[in-house]
Amino acid sequence: MDIVTLIILLVVVLIAVSILARCIRIVPEYERLVVFRLGRMIGVRGPGLVLLAPIIDSAVKVDLREFVIDIPPQTCITKDNAPVDIDLLVYLKVFDPALAVTSVSNYVTASTGIAMTTLRAVVGDLPLDDVLAKREYINSTLRAKLDEVTDRWGIKVTSVEIKEIKPPRDVQEAMIKQMAAERNRRAMILEADGKKQAAILEAEGYRESQIKRAEGDKQAEILRAEGIAKSLELINEAASKLGSNTLFLRYLETLGKIAESPATKIVVPMELVSGILQIVRSLGGSQSSE
Repeated sequence: MDIVTLIILLVVVLIAVSILARCIRIVPEYERLVVFRLGRMIGVRGPGLVLLAPIIDSAVKVDLREFVIDIPPQTCITKDNAPVDIDLLVYLKVFDPALAVTSVSNYVTASTGIAMTTLRAVVGDLPLDDVLAKREYINSTLRAKLDEVTDRWGIKVTSVEIKEIKPPRDVQEAMIKQMAAERNRRAMILEADGKKQAAILEAEGYRESQIKRAEGDKQAEILRAEGIAKSLELINEAASKLGSNTLFLRYLETLGKIAESPATKIVVPMELVSGILQIVRSLGGSQSSE
């Protein structure tokens, strides 16, 4: 066998191997093959082993896994004419490989373009305050509007997430000042609440101490009154046991002390005089009876 024949044989073998490689495909679970025969779509194949007819069949591979499109920052004009930059993520998934191949030339580029235009439309219907405060509303509205368009391409929009919203610089400065003022207001409220609680606790403590002091004074007065009553009771008891002679002696002792006074005039209490007269009468009565 000459060299020319060997070369021709090798070329034929390589061509045959190439054709067989193109005709035998192993499709993973997350992929599908859209098969065309002489330009006409004959169906979707996979997963597993797929055999294609040589030369007349061709296939386009479609990934069924969810993928994400990172939309570059877009400058949008709000309803009150404020420019704002929005960075967006769009999550999509192919649910119909045939439509994804036959209905649009490049579904990724088409989805990116429709996401940009829809974002501007949604933001243009909202004032700046709502754009900054209603992220969830913007996400859900974008997802619904995008899904209406991409559904005819066999693509499902699973989620839309806003990464970042950048308002104008003057708006950012105003927001920073507003946040600082809000923090100061909260700090003042907390400080006032603290002083109020301290004053309440101090007043309650003073009230409790006054109550305790009043209760102590009351108890002391009660005990003092009970002591005085007890003393009077003892005195009355002792006085009841004294005889008339004993009282007369006490009256005479009292008169003796009064007589020792250097005063020229002596004032004798009526009670003392009455006591002496009563004792004298009692003595006189006792002698006459004898």
